[in-house]
Formats: sequence, structure tokens, C-alpha cells
Amino acid sequence: MTKDVIALTERMPDPLSILAGLLAGGPDLGVDTTGEGAVVQLCDAEGRPLVSIEVPLLLQVPGEAARLLGPGAEPSGDGPAWWIEARAAVGVPRAEELAGAFAARMTMLLGGRVWPPDAPGTVGAARPVDVSGVTAVPVPAAAQPAVDMLTDKAAVVLQDRPVVPMTSWLSEVLRATVESDRSLQVVTPPHCRLSLPTRLLLESMPSRWVVQDERCGYYDGLTGAVLTWQDDAFSPARDESGETPVADAFTEAVPTGERQLVVSFRVLHRPTADLVLGGALEAAWRALTGGPPAGWGTSEPAGLTWSRRQLTDLAYERAPRSTWTVVVGAPDRPAVATLRVIRTPDGVEEDVTLTVGYGPDEELPLGALPGLAEQLVTRYGLKTMLCRLRGGRRDLSAPPHFESPPMPYAFVLGPEEVREVGRDTASRTPLEERPVRLGPSARPGFYYPLGDGESAESWTALERLARHLRGAPPG
Repeated sequence: MTKDVIALTERMPDPLSILAGLLAGGPDLGVDTTGEGAVVQLCDAEGRPLVSIEVPLLLQVPGEAARLLGPGAEPSGDGPAWWIEARAAVGVPRAEELAGAFAARMTMLLGGRVWPPDAPGTVGAARPVDVSGVTAVPVPAAAQPAVDMLTDKAAVVLQDRPVVPMTSWLSEVLRATVESDRSLQVVTPPHCRLSLPTRLLLESMPSRWVVQDERCGYYDGLTGAVLTWQDDAFSPARDESGETPVADAFTEAVPTGERQLVVSFRVLHRPTADLVLGGALEAAWRALTGGPPAGWGTSEPAGLTWSRRQLTDLAYERAPRSTWTVVVGAPDRPAVATLRVIRTPDGVEEDVTLTVGYGPDEELPLGALPGLAEQLVTRYGLKTMLCRLRGGRRDLSAPPHFESPPMPYAFVLGPEEVREVGRDTASRTPLEERPVRLGPSARPGFYYPLGDGESAESWTALERLARHLRGAPPG
């Protein structure tokens, strides 16, 4: 499985400490860079990578290491930490020990902790790891440093973490696989979970979560389909009748009573010089959690404290390309959002999905949704919003077993969309509950209740509303 080792240091890495870490394999190993200098590699005598080391990431957000690595992962102290990730080449003797020794040396010099704490090489790291005679396998020219197997159809990444995050290297692999017309396939043991951003991206891209299972071999962690390796990729298996069976492990989960509120919306702004992004997301965050977001970043872990100005500056620098970011909340109220800023012919669009987790005895703030919709309509240029409920983990991670799909609870149409479909059509629907008018009467939006968000009637209501707004005859 994965050979990732992470050093979480209390002080900023300096050139001397990094040099000491790189000498964990002795002075005879080669050093190279890739990813435009973002990755440093310790290489064998043939220049093949044994360990790839990411650029240190400053973590200013409390609880972010614990969210992804589990309790006790964060260094002691109240200050920020530095996240330094080393990935050892799979199948190479002593490569994981070399990665562990690198991480241990960093924490010995800078304070902090190594994850996992029992990683090979962390004991006696002051002595160089003997890698004489160790060679890595040749790396295909098209491979990314994080790819463990590359075929014409798939890039396979092996992971063994409590939560598989959408790290900078994994997002780069995902981008590269899409550009090369391949599928990203993330292989994990059954105890691993996906972070919410990882799940959302894997569901939206040609990719697959492959879970090892002692009974059926492999299955898809998001659908339960039994998988087999064929034609250079993991693909659905077929039984004698030609059907794909569902793994028993996928269906054996016991409901916990934990729930999630999922709010997805799009807002559109005119591209003015004083435009500051992130206001709609912050308004939603405050309405549903009582406070602002805690941190953000272009990958996980989200290391920066929340700043609308910094978000805007980044999107401006990247325009006209889109900008994808992950936003996280405080540890006591699990909340994660993905935000994509897109430059369109009509202006600047923000596409947001915010998910908040609740325990069995916690009340969901459903009463705040109409007020939030009003605020987004009147202040932030709301186009559409869909609010959904689902049974799912409070910590928002995705386990490799069945979770009920999100059920619609409410839909919101912004003023411009109301104008396009016609005010009479938007205000007079076939639903039992009348829509709630939002904003000024001259340019209103509408909030449409869709039921309790727990039964199939909610889907029926959403389908009837969609047909009505499109002008289709009743089904």
C-alpha cells in the first residue's frame, strides 16, 4: 500500500534542516526536482526516485491535521505547524524506511510529530539508512511522482490513510489523467475514508475508488460494484448472467443517526474593479454554523486562514482559468465547502457546495434556509440554490459502504432565472406548498419547499417543479 510519511513540525523548515533530512540516505544518493521545483526527489544511482518530498505547507488552521490524520496528529503548542509530506516508491526495499528517517530528522531538528508514529525509519533516524544497492523501477515518462502504476487506460494511486485528502499532488494527478484521457483509480484498504473534496472530485471525473476486500477482492467504494483488473484498469466484474454484483462489505453498514446538510448554489457578479469574492459562501457559513469559515486553500490540508481578499487575488491571478478551492470550518462544527470561481461571458461566477455535519442529537438549522436564500438573492446575485439532506458521517468523510443519497429539501430560483422562465410560471407551481417570494417585488426570487427531505416525495416534488419551470407538460 501507500508509503506516505508526514512530518508535522513546530518551526519553519530552513535549508540546513532540509539538507539534514535529505542526507537520511547518506551522501551518495542523488537529488532531483520535478513539478516545476515543487517536488524534491531522493534518487538511486540511475536517477530513479526513491522518495518524493513535497514543498512544506504552512498549516494556520487549527484541527486540520487531526481532520485528515486522526486525533493526536497535530504538534503540541498553539502556533501554526508545517506539513512536510514524503512519498516512498512502492515496491522498493527500504524506500519507506528512508522516507521515515527523513521525516524523523525534520521533527528532531524542528520539533513536532511524525505520521504515522510507527513508520519504519523513525527509530534511530540519526544514522543514515543503508540504501546501497537499492534501485527503483523505471518511471514511465508520462507518470506523475505520486502515481504507483501507469497504463494506457489508468493512473493507479495506492493510499493507506485514515482519510484520503485532495492533496496538491493528487489534484495534479487527477488533472494529468483527464488531459491524457486516462482514469484515476485510488486503491485503499477497507478502513480508509475519502475527504469530502476528494469524494466530490472523484464523482465528477473519470475516476474510481478501489477498495480491497478479503471476500470479493476489490469493489468500488462509492457504488459497491465488485471490480476486477482487466484490460489495464479496474473495471466492473460480471457474473454468469452478465450483471455486476455488489460487494457484501458495501451493504453491511449500520445507520448511526448522523446527518449532513448539503447546500449547493451559484452566484454571478459583474466583473467590477472592487469585486471581492467569497461573500456568498461566508454568508451561508454564518447562517448555518454561527461563524465564518476557519481556513481555505487550493488543496488539502487547507492551510490558510480564511480571507476573502486573498481568495479574490488568487482568482484574479488565474483568470481566465477557473480557480478551485476547499474551505474548512472549526473542529467543533464540521463543515467543508468546495468553491470554484469561473469567468463567463456574463461575469464572474462562484459555484459552491457547502456541507455541514450533525450528530444524532443535534438539530439541523433548516429554519435558517429561507433567510439565507433571501440574503443571497438580495446581496450576492444568486442564480440557483439546492438544499439537500442525507444520512452521513458527522465528520463529512466518506466511508467505503452505502450511504443514503442526498434528498432534496428546498430549491431557490434567483431573480434573473425568474425573469427567464416568467414570473407567473415561477410563482404558480403544481406543488402543495406555495413558494416564498424573496427580495423586492419588482425583481423577486422564489424559495420552493420540497417536503421533509427524507422521503421519495421530495424527489417527486423536485421533478414536478423542474418540469413546470421548463414549461414541459405535467408528467
